[in-house]
Amino acid sequence: MKNLKEEKDLRYYAKVHSIESFGTVDGPGIRFVLFLQGCHLECKYCHNRDTWDINLGNYKSLDDIFNKIINYKNYIYPNGGVTVTGGEPLLQVKFLIELFSKLKKENIHTCIDTSGMISITKDIKELLNLTDLVLLDIKHINDEKCKELVGKSNKLELEFAKYLSENGINIWIRQVLIPEYTDDEKDLLDLKKFICSLKTVQKVELLPYHSMGKFKWQRLGIKYELDDVRDATNDDLKRAERILGIATGSGFEWQ
Repeated sequence: MKNLKEEKDLRYYAKVHSIESFGTVDGPGIRFVLFLQGCHLECKYCHNRDTWDINLGNYKSLDDIFNKIINYKNYIYPNGGVTVTGGEPLLQVKFLIELFSKLKKENIHTCIDTSGMISITKDIKELLNLTDLVLLDIKHINDEKCKELVGKSNKLELEFAKYLSENGINIWIRQVLIPEYTDDEKDLLDLKKFICSLKTVQKVELLPYHSMGKFKWQRLGIKYELDDVRDATNDDLKRAERILGIATGSGFEWQ
């Protein structure tokens, strides 16, 4: 992926894909959801394929985005907040530091939806100090299968999860349940073991794979590699939940 052009001060401008004013599935309460443009992964199941290319999207200023959020403050405060997703939002960390700094002054809940597949730099640490919740998308607990599915090792994201846990940052763990890819019993048991090693996990969400985003690949003239994979069913979800077997009193909440 190409870097953002240096024609803008990246503390005060972000490459934006889209905005959702009343999100209800990306964190607690009603959320203002900011979709940032650009991703360094190649997830075969991505339903936002049009967010990958950093040269697409539009530059939006910090003030413009912040003022839009404030216009919705009465709806998202105090039980909701702001969630930044993508693409991969942590690729625009300098902007997010500035945005979250302003949001914290307004007592607005901050959340990042990320793969965590990024090195933990000084900037990342600064941003996480301003973050109330991380929605961490575990791509695959098996490293080789992860490389095959998204084009990257899972080592960085597992280290990222440990960092969140060790530094008291609340986590919602997410994984897309893809038939024949992420639903193997041993893999789910290994995922459970890893989750149980973390101290700040508040919720675990299995997201059923669906092919509704396939048209975006087709519109871009790109082959959709999971064309023959069926959508996950309720039975698939129930089976996976049974295998994970969240223990009573663990603090996990299933949706």
